[in-house]
Amino acid sequence: MRRGSLPLLVVVIAGAAVMFFPFLWTIITSITPGASLTQAPALIPTDPSLGAYVRLFTDGPFGRVIANSLGLAIVTTVVQLITSTTAAYAFSRLPFRGRGVVFAIYLATMMIPLQVLIVPLFVELKTFGLINTYLGAVLPTFASAFGIFLLRQAVHQVPRELDEAATLDGAGHFRIFSQIVLPNIRPALATLTVFAFMGSWNSFLWPLVVLRKPELQTLPVALAGLQGQYTTEWDVVMAGSVVSVIPMLAIYIFAQKYVIQGVANSGIK
Repeated sequence: MRRGSLPLLVVVIAGAAVMFFPFLWTIITSITPGASLTQAPALIPTDPSLGAYVRLFTDGPFGRVIANSLGLAIVTTVVQLITSTTAAYAFSRLPFRGRGVVFAIYLATMMIPLQVLIVPLFVELKTFGLINTYLGAVLPTFASAFGIFLLRQAVHQVPRELDEAATLDGAGHFRIFSQIVLPNIRPALATLTVFAFMGSWNSFLWPLVVLRKPELQTLPVALAGLQGQYTTEWDVVMAGSVVSVIPMLAIYIFAQKYVIQGVANSGIK
């Protein structure tokens, strides 16, 4: 190791420790009975217990809540991948009048916060009878302006010479899209998968508004409900927080694998 790289290594390790410490504190608090946030828990609990995790799943329908969040996140991610990839291909490869204007208008919707759209979305879904339904919770998330922008930039990086060669071989748009474009944008697809899953999994405001029945609640809403007005069992709350992180770690590890594979198998050398 070069002498000049030692300070950089120390800074990186210190930064990693600072970022990991809150998660470590969460784990320790979840296995410390009667833990309180006003007093730092011991780094090595003297009497660790998994009772908070047991109460988490026995005192309420927490398993159903996790299934709700997981199902909504999977559906949202899959549909966003479909809509974003097809729209990105159209904006990048299909010339039509007003393409740039339409894309700019669609991209401008990213500047509108969800809080502004809550009331009109709620009224619209209430008109169609979709309040307290899973479809009502995921319908506004089926299209993502960010996803289309991200994948459009990735499609732009795929050489058009590959499209022209495939066209000479008699390939149509569907074959070019499925066999040439998609394999070459796997890193972007993996990135969008992580962002879409994370956005749905951590969504709080919209599920809170549209899903009022307890059996339909998602994980962030259920975790907020664990905090009482006067007293809070923080070990149970932290146990729920630890459980909520596990799927995110799994999807990140899964996507990271395919990002590396996508780069290795890319047709762009």
